[in-house]
Amino acid sequence: MLTDSSRAADFPSLNGIHYLNTAAESIPPVCVNEAVNEYMQHKSLGMRGRDFHFPRVEACREITAKHLGLATNEVSFCSCSSEAYNLLASALDLTPNDEVVVTDLDFPAGATPWLTAPEHARPVSHLWKNNHGALNLVDLASLLSERTKLVQVSLVSFYNGHRIAYAKLRDMVRLLAPNAVLAVDVTQALGRVVLDCQDADILISSTHKWTLGIHGGGIIGIPKKSAARLTTKAGGWYHISNAFDADRFESARVKSGALSFSVGMPSFAALYALNASLRYLDQIGVATIAAHADPLVARVHAGLKELGITTLCPAQPDNPSGIVAFTHENTAAINEALLAGNIHVMHQVGRIRIAIHGYNTAADVDKLLATLRSAL
Repeated sequence: MLTDSSRAADFPSLNGIHYLNTAAESIPPVCVNEAVNEYMQHKSLGMRGRDFHFPRVEACREITAKHLGLATNEVSFCSCSSEAYNLLASALDLTPNDEVVVTDLDFPAGATPWLTAPEHARPVSHLWKNNHGALNLVDLASLLSERTKLVQVSLVSFYNGHRIAYAKLRDMVRLLAPNAVLAVDVTQALGRVVLDCQDADILISSTHKWTLGIHGGGIIGIPKKSAARLTTKAGGWYHISNAFDADRFESARVKSGALSFSVGMPSFAALYALNASLRYLDQIGVATIAAHADPLVARVHAGLKELGITTLCPAQPDNPSGIVAFTHENTAAINEALLAGNIHVMHQVGRIRIAIHGYNTAADVDKLLATLRSAL
């Protein structure tokens, strides 16, 4: 992943292109393709395939827990991050007397379940607004109180790459909102930056971005201290300890904490893939990936500044992420020029977003900046 030879061997589809769009979709390594093929081989065995499926889920749980810094029984899976947040809403069971805080740099999956609740159960929602692309704690303090039951943030913003100062955020929430659950979306961080938020009440992530996996998976991490409070009230079977016992139609005994978020049959294909991708990343080391990719992000920031482009989030040399974003009146034309040069970024509603992972190189950045210079 970090050398020309390993990049060519592990990511052959990157040959001839400059892929800078991992924040939307990753390029899985060859071992992930092999894992999905293995799933299909096992699936072709019919019922006997389950003898392979369920052990693979447990192997995936083990490596996922290692990446999250949690115990194995504190980690579980569902179909996507949106499902995880709706299950979190079920666990919290909020009322109009409760308050939640979300940010305007968050992805809709974490921000909307509290807005779509029935009116009789809809909590008061407060918006923590960014200031010039950054979330400042001074703007959060007035939104917190003993009525606050949830503070939802993303460790790294999908929108502009802002990485929250987690330790200071945690300390403020614990002090000013002692009854609040602190939920952290790590979708744009897991597999790319070294996590520093293991003591949040719940961690949620998708599986098809920086983790190098595929669609169909959602990751949930809930430390033991928060398990009782964050046990879903959803129906299902896989998360119910007495699903097939004699009393199953009289009561449902839901497993505690993270395990309660796996309400149905696991998405085996996604978990085969995730098991392979996280073990691949573990062999390299996320810290090693960050040491390689962070200087490339800094080069993008510096190059955009030379071109007179102001990014949507200032450079964060002490708290970096993999994302750089900017707006421009001619983003459509810029994106066409980039695509003509086989440079893949995210173009959406006047915004260009650049994402740099361990498989990116200095040549990718140089090509990006040279093409931008020409296009402008």
